[in-house]
Amino acid sequence: VPLQPGQSFKFTVLETLDRIKEEFQFLQAQYHSLKLECEKLASEKTEMQRHYIMCFLSCTNSLCSLCVSVCLRD
Repeated sequence: VPLQPGQSFKFTVLETLDRIKEEFQFLQAQYHSLKLECEKLASEKTEMQRHYIMCFLSCTNSLCSLCVSVCLRD
């Protein structure tokens, strides 16, 4: 942006610094939002893994019980 009459270089530097500061704050807010989303997804992943293990153990126990009952009949 060319300098306007009566506008000093110092003023444009301050404007640029303010713009950089605003962009930095915007990026910080985005980073914070994405970090929270990642933490939420990690928590959900852990919970899904826990449910998977519980289902697996339940199925395994059911299968073992079925095998035992079949073996005892023979």
